[in-house]
Amino acid sequence: MAVVNLSSTSLFMQSRGRRHNSISSVKSLQRRTVLLITSRGGDMVSPEGKGKDHSSTFDFKSYMIRKAESVNAALDASVPLLKPLTIQEAVRYSLLAGGKRVRPLLCLAACELVGGDEATAMSAACAVEMIHTSSLIHDDLPCMDNADLRRGKPSNHKVFGEDMAVLAGDALLALAFEHMSIVSNGLVAPERTVRAVIELAKAIGTKGLVAGQVVDLSSEGINPEDAGLERLEFIHLHKTAALLEAAAVLGVIMGGGTEEEMERFRKYARCIGLLFQVVDDILDVTKSTEELGKSAGKDVIAGKLTYPRLIGLEKARELAEKLSREAEEHLLGFDPNKAAPLVALASYIACRHN
Repeated sequence: MAVVNLSSTSLFMQSRGRRHNSISSVKSLQRRTVLLITSRGGDMVSPEGKGKDHSSTFDFKSYMIRKAESVNAALDASVPLLKPLTIQEAVRYSLLAGGKRVRPLLCLAACELVGGDEATAMSAACAVEMIHTSSLIHDDLPCMDNADLRRGKPSNHKVFGEDMAVLAGDALLALAFEHMSIVSNGLVAPERTVRAVIELAKAIGTKGLVAGQVVDLSSEGINPEDAGLERLEFIHLHKTAALLEAAAVLGVIMGGGTEEEMERFRKYARCIGLLFQVVDDILDVTKSTEELGKSAGKDVIAGKLTYPRLIGLEKARELAEKLSREAEEHLLGFDPNKAAPLVALASYIACRHN
């Protein structure tokens, strides 16, 4: 396992403006029923993602299936089998392996909420999923997390070899920007496309995903008492939440949203980004490999910092509930019907089982 040494806490200081207030509030959390998320009207959003928004019922499961089908079709068309076949097959193997498609769904829903349509944001949604898949391929490598399973299938490097997996991840990273730039041409104003490219690039570089991965690697084996919640939150705000934030903001950019709407979506996405990781940490210690579709307990084996390890399983569950509520609060003021998919998405992330 590669080890990255950090001799300074300067990395943590740069995240002050991005930090969520969950650190200071963890100890004050009251005990509540685990992962039961109440909507604005007081109605319960079920673990399946169906909930009531005032007088109407939103079927999130059907919505998610429809959006995933649209995204899968667009992704399939974006990676035709060309020579050299091996690299194309490696790219398609991971990109089309299924998954929840949470990030592209978030991008499309954000675009539609600010007045855009699915076609306008689809290239950006695909770009985000390409980058997410690239990060998963690299994350599974022996030099990183050394995971043998992903989405219920052997990891890319277990099928195509480490060399080809590295190249497949690299290819997807490049393809993401190419695809968004070309496909959005004629659908989106050039200045909006440029802004979307910059936003996405920032989210995955040394100020975003890569920074989170670096601190994550350097934190393996650290005593939880020495690490603290600040380090753990830095990891997940960058490694997980940054790309979710970019997905939401790209949707707003493509849909022609305002700066104010963009900022509100940033806050919403940071909440669900942290929520996603808290739940991931919980599932890693409570579910089996078969249930997760990836290796269970690998974070414990690797000695990684996780929320259950730092604050305990029960407090981690309480934190997940709190983050879900706060995410929903950032959507107040939007059209309730248009915001319904995003309210349900927060509930879905909180209550997911894999």
